[in-house]
Amino acid sequence: MPGPFQISRARVAFFHDVVMAAASFPLSLYLRVGPDFEYFAEAFLWEGLAIITITAAIVFSLSGMYRGIWRYASTNDLIAIAKSVSLVIVLFLLALFLFTRLEDMPRSLPIINWFVLLMLLGGPRFLYRVFKDKRLDHVLEGEQSARTPVLLIGAGDEAEMFIREQARDRGAPYKIVGIIDEKGTRVGREIHGIAVLGSLDDVRSIIQKTAPRRLILTKERLPGGDVRNLLSLADETGVSLARLPRLAELKESRSPDGKAGVTADIRPIAVEDVLGRPQTLLDRDAMAALVRGKRVLVTGAGGTIGGELVRQIAAFKPARIALLDNAEYHLYQIDMDLSVNYPELDRVAILGDVRDRARIDDVMTRESPELVFHAAAYKHVPMVEDNPNEGVLTNVIGTRNVADASQKAGVPLMVQISTDKAVDPANVMGATKRLAESYCQAIDLNTENANGDISSGDMSNNTRIVVVRFGNVLGSTGSVIPLFQKQIAAGGPLTVTHPDMTRFFMTVREAVELVLQASALGVEDADASGKIHVLDMGEPVKVMDLARQMIRLAGLVPDTDIEIKIIGIRPGEKLHERLLHDSESQMPTACEGLMLAAPRTADSAVLRRIIDELETSARARNGDQTLALLHRAVPEFRPVELDNQIAAQ
Repeated sequence: MPGPFQISRARVAFFHDVVMAAASFPLSLYLRVGPDFEYFAEAFLWEGLAIITITAAIVFSLSGMYRGIWRYASTNDLIAIAKSVSLVIVLFLLALFLFTRLEDMPRSLPIINWFVLLMLLGGPRFLYRVFKDKRLDHVLEGEQSARTPVLLIGAGDEAEMFIREQARDRGAPYKIVGIIDEKGTRVGREIHGIAVLGSLDDVRSIIQKTAPRRLILTKERLPGGDVRNLLSLADETGVSLARLPRLAELKESRSPDGKAGVTADIRPIAVEDVLGRPQTLLDRDAMAALVRGKRVLVTGAGGTIGGELVRQIAAFKPARIALLDNAEYHLYQIDMDLSVNYPELDRVAILGDVRDRARIDDVMTRESPELVFHAAAYKHVPMVEDNPNEGVLTNVIGTRNVADASQKAGVPLMVQISTDKAVDPANVMGATKRLAESYCQAIDLNTENANGDISSGDMSNNTRIVVVRFGNVLGSTGSVIPLFQKQIAAGGPLTVTHPDMTRFFMTVREAVELVLQASALGVEDADASGKIHVLDMGEPVKVMDLARQMIRLAGLVPDTDIEIKIIGIRPGEKLHERLLHDSESQMPTACEGLMLAAPRTADSAVLRRIIDELETSARARNGDQTLALLHRAVPEFRPVELDNQIAAQ
């Protein structure tokens, strides 16, 4: 409820408007005929004055004009005033007609009266806002020394909103000394009186001229290379780097005097900003059509990729979603997440292991999914290297179980999540994922009939399998990012295996968006059958550079505050990963961030026999035989030592 102070202000505004309405009638008449009032009867003058005053009082009291604040008067308020003035003039004419038949009234008087009344109501509001803004400017002139000088990077809507709110807020902490236009097309222009001083190429010289203490990124999507350059420049010049939240994240707040406003709180630069790439244009309508109203099963639903898949799929309103994972706590977490954010969604949490064929068959039979996203896998390279049998059972046998069960249950679409480590695999994890890719290719090419016999060209299999391959996901289980964050929190050192090691990185949100996009494209494109969708990961990033940037993001100095220690390459690790094999031809897709790879297709009969032998060997825990069979199934699988030796040459 508004307090007495707000009520009295509204009453004052109402009284002001009624007085202005009363004054508008004689003033309009004067503008029409000049000082010669003797022409009009005295009764007409008093009747007109009384009628317009009473009419205005009634219309204004019912119009809702006094819920606004004069300090923030805008075009919306002017439109509301214009509507009220129009109604007052129309009702005034009707009432005056009843009393005088409009015999003495000049025909142009209503039009003049409309403009006069609009000016009398809107003018004081505009002047009041100008007065408040100017007074605020004078007050702030004496407070500039207490504000932090900042340079804005980006000359778009976010910058405009930030500048406007800083001007309105008496306690604003920032003094904006200039704007950098990332495109360079607005240089020399102004936003609310703040000059656009140059482009990204001019940042160093502009910092020297304006002496800001902080650079603030206002652009929601700035290429990772530009952010890295700005971070290095900020480190060199001794200024800090931060960013505004997205426009959708700007939050409503109230100042101490009760006025509503928008605060644009800056936040630290995250590693995602440093590694980010320009936004890929996605066909969200196609993604929504893929999922909406469908029954969906996600394996590995408690993992990083699986969990994000579940959240994004839930937003597209499937008919039902089944969450499958063998980790009880992780499954509980994602199930609770859905219960809070999508309480109306029909869902079920299923404890189960993809290595258990009977369990997977049972789940497929009971759930009858129309979409299956297979994200369950062992991904930690050194761990799988030390436990090859477990890697084979989960990554190869688990994938075969899910693919076979999908085919048997008549699932229209299965999506297999793969990795860049499947290209020229130098470790067990990569080799198992490549073998899983090969098996999914075989099914997608319809090379198996309902009896499991190989008959090339048999069309009895209606299950499409879309294989999606991408690199490292920021923050995923076993990723270097959480490791570095923990090491920085502990005071170091940061451990890097090799100074020249590079990796592809992308955010989990972007990875899953592109997985859904690839799924939608794979369903529509018959030419994609048997091929692999490869996500465009941009340029690989040096892990050493990433370590240094993360230390800087924490406000520390590499090699001074935090040591970086080289510990040597771990078992199964490669110096450099690739997204495509030399023999894989690259094909474009309808989505800019996706491409198609056409790897060799293994002989299906041989492939099935080897996988059966692998399962027998892995379940018997015969590690040497398992590795030998894996080498035979994936000829390009070679020891990591040889791979690193070739890469170093």
